[in-house]
Amino acid sequence: MSKKILGVDPGSRATGYAVLVQENTSYSVEVCDVLRMTKMDSHNDRLQYIFEEITKLIKKHQPDECAVETPVYGVDPLAMLKLGRAQAAAILAITNQGIPVAEYYPKMVKKAITGNGNASKQQVAFMLDKMLNMPEGKLSQDATDALSVAWCHFTHADRNQNQTGSKKMHQNNSKSSWAQFVEDNPGRVKG
Repeated sequence: MSKKILGVDPGSRATGYAVLVQENTSYSVEVCDVLRMTKMDSHNDRLQYIFEEITKLIKKHQPDECAVETPVYGVDPLAMLKLGRAQAAAILAITNQGIPVAEYYPKMVKKAITGNGNASKQQVAFMLDKMLNMPEGKLSQDATDALSVAWCHFTHADRNQNQTGSKKMHQNNSKSSWAQFVEDNPGRVKG
């Protein structure tokens, strides 16, 4: 069985993306990088760029499903509005290609990787490096976040195939531990 997931960490100045590939019980990273829009002054131009580049990524890598991180809090309401628009541009690009998309809160993403929804970004990056054949060189935080979102989707997609009922992708309050994750997913952790 083979499956590809495109993970997206939307941002109005930098949008991370990653394609995670599952071949039976092994996982590999096809691509993991960032769309940079720091030199674009117009917010509308950045949104258009996100839409066009995510569309190109989908056409090039042909993911089966996509997962996008949902921004949940911020001090500056205008910044949150811009993040929401960036997320909408990415989701629109995905849905226009007819691909299913799921949204995940940051705590849920961290919990899927470390077993702890309050883990630091460094802990998440460390665990990803242990679990996956990571690309050479240091990944930016946005690229790592996108890869985390893709991994989170794999873990929840597997669970949802084994359960009946609706998907519960936004729940952050279920209790589990890293040890339970390892026990439930022995093929996903590299020694």
